[in-house]
Amino acid sequence: MNAAHPERTQSALAQNELGVLLRYWRRTRGKSQLEVSLDTGISQRHISFIESGRSVPSRQTLTDMAQALDVPFRERNALLQAAGYAAMYSDGPLDAAEMQGIYKALDRMLGQHAPFPALVMDRYWNILLANESTPRFFGCFIDMSLHPKPRNMLHLIFDPKGMRPFVANWDQAARSLIQRVKGESIGRVIDDKTRELLQALGAYPDVKPQWMAATDLGQAPRSPVIPLSFIKDGTTMNYFSMVTTVGTPQTIGAQELRVECLFPTDEATEKRHLQMLAN
Repeated sequence: MNAAHPERTQSALAQNELGVLLRYWRRTRGKSQLEVSLDTGISQRHISFIESGRSVPSRQTLTDMAQALDVPFRERNALLQAAGYAAMYSDGPLDAAEMQGIYKALDRMLGQHAPFPALVMDRYWNILLANESTPRFFGCFIDMSLHPKPRNMLHLIFDPKGMRPFVANWDQAARSLIQRVKGESIGRVIDDKTRELLQALGAYPDVKPQWMAATDLGQAPRSPVIPLSFIKDGTTMNYFSMVTTVGTPQTIGAQELRVECLFPTDEATEKRHLQMLAN
């Protein structure tokens, strides 16, 4: 029996990997091959051949399928590489030359939100940028030097040595944050690093296992937003957040950015906030 040709074997493995990835995204989106065919204009037969490894799609065909399945940019690169093509989407840091315009816009947004906290995070809630009001605000509760950079917003809130002792509505706030992690995940899919983040949050004290369930909806809403409430010197201060994303992103970094701005929910909180930061 002749030995398998190494290049041919490697090619078959790559095609099989591509088929597995495409089936995963198609099933994740709840679409049949026929629906993908209707969305892309690619024949169902060709899609079937691609998924089974019997056909290698062109770069454009694969890009069209990824677009129809709303595959995030980072995962689109994985699809392209599995098919033997070069990655399409760059993954430069926030201070890369290509991100200069976005960086300036973010810096302007953060500055204009003072005296309230505003920060820029990646898809895993790691803090990339923050205005001066952010460390000043958290520094009114904890010693920020004990939480060196890079900081993660969720760990800062959940950590008993961080903001956790000062969160007034802990059950409600923690549950809502966990649901946000799942709901705001890029492409509405929980990847391995997001799953690791959720597991780390679940390991903190007072985090209930049922909060991790997809069916956990909490109590019926009684207000427009779920406040994040902090206790300072016996006074409860209520905040809510607004999240901004980059419109029509074309890089992985731009797609995964989140701008989080905290606002006081009521006039009493706003007054107390201004007094606290003035000290």
